[in-house]
Amino acid sequence: MLGITLRETRVYREIKEEGREEGEKSLVLRLLARRVGELPQDVSQQVEALSLEQLENLGEALLDFTSMADLDAWFNQL
Repeated sequence: MLGITLRETRVYREIKEEGREEGEKSLVLRLLARRVGELPQDVSQQVEALSLEQLENLGEALLDFTSMADLDAWFNQL
């Protein structure tokens, strides 16, 4: 064999990263809905389009949100 494990392959790392990103999106969307109420579809799509780093930043910022206006202001800062 080649002496590499599945975990060492590029494909494995990419799939793992995609899974992490999807999990992060799901969590942030749930937390936002709980914090500011049901999200309009266009806002959900904006969240879905964020990079992993942006999702992590939003996940921290949403702890201070009290309304949809706070989320709108966060998006306007991008």
